[in-house]
Amino acid sequence: MIAGFLPIVAIVSMFPAVPAIIDHFIKTDPQAMIKVPAMVSAPGLTIAIIALFMGLLVDRFGRRRLLLISTAAYGVVGMAPFFLENLDAVYASRLALGVTEAAILTTLNTLIGDYWDEKGRRNWLTLQGLAGPFLGSFSILLSGYLTAIQWNSIFLIYALGFPVFLAALAFLYEPASDTTVRRMLGIGQSTQDFPWKHVVLFGGVTLVGSALYYVFIINGGLVWREIGYTDSATIGRLTTIPSLFVMLGAAIFWLTGRWGARAQLTCFFALLGAGLLLIGNAHDWRGMVLGMSLQQTGAGMAVPTLIAWAQTYLPFQHRGRGMGIWTACFFFGQFSSPLLVGLIRSNVGTMHGAFVVAGICGLIFTAIVPFLVRRAAPVSGQ
Repeated sequence: MIAGFLPIVAIVSMFPAVPAIIDHFIKTDPQAMIKVPAMVSAPGLTIAIIALFMGLLVDRFGRRRLLLISTAAYGVVGMAPFFLENLDAVYASRLALGVTEAAILTTLNTLIGDYWDEKGRRNWLTLQGLAGPFLGSFSILLSGYLTAIQWNSIFLIYALGFPVFLAALAFLYEPASDTTVRRMLGIGQSTQDFPWKHVVLFGGVTLVGSALYYVFIINGGLVWREIGYTDSATIGRLTTIPSLFVMLGAAIFWLTGRWGARAQLTCFFALLGAGLLLIGNAHDWRGMVLGMSLQQTGAGMAVPTLIAWAQTYLPFQHRGRGMGIWTACFFFGQFSSPLLVGLIRSNVGTMHGAFVVAGICGLIFTAIVPFLVRRAAPVSGQ
């Protein structure tokens, strides 16, 4: 669970630090207001470009070795900005971090499909969703205090990659039944084509969901600033409690499992859109907390809902490549989110206004999803 959370830490932990990083660089780089949010989501660009190739490597050379290399490299590259003073160099290190994240996410998401059947995946993803808020809340709280020490202390949090590497070395394994399962199921001689039609569908929905999912994570600190909160530690504290609503989202994901992906995706977009809309209309901390509670509930459904839905379309022999495409779409959404929000902000004038537009988009997509996701059962992922 912690290994799967590493790529999320890479951006969640940056949220309270964005204003402080902007303040540090704005004196020497007038474009810092745009560059820093883009720097935060820069790993998403790398992931979007190379995740498919990581999926091919996973299918061809196995899971465990790639996971070990990537978790160790995550710690090294993630901490690099602590020693850097140039914003462009920091941006470059964040791009390199995306390489490690692409490998981690693609490998772990593939292992989830390898280790469990469809019911087991849903239970495991729910467990991840319940544990994730504690990790996320701790990361946000810790990042607030680290940023209060100095602007670049936040990057020390990436040292978490080193103990995760040791734990993976000790406990995670290459599925021993991989060759046997392929032979028993006739996968090695299978002529089943890659399910491009379904992959394009879940990839497109994932792209939109990810872009909305990261609106608050990347730009939430700037909304707090617009209502008068500038202290990173204070923002971290006020954010901690509503961030726990991610657990409610994970519980809703599990409870709605019997109704299928159509209901889960509709619920996810409705909660996320409504939450962003409320945040965009908040004028004090109470309104922010209320909006965040809804937004975080939707966020808790995001990853498990999108992964579980995607994996139902992926047979064993195509799982690595399929999850590579899913990862690419999810993180292209991460990369594009601050760019889109920045564009909207430049037209509406405030970050509040940008959140209102994002919320409306989420609610519009809520109405579209039922027509995109049919009731018919997808191709089996077993």
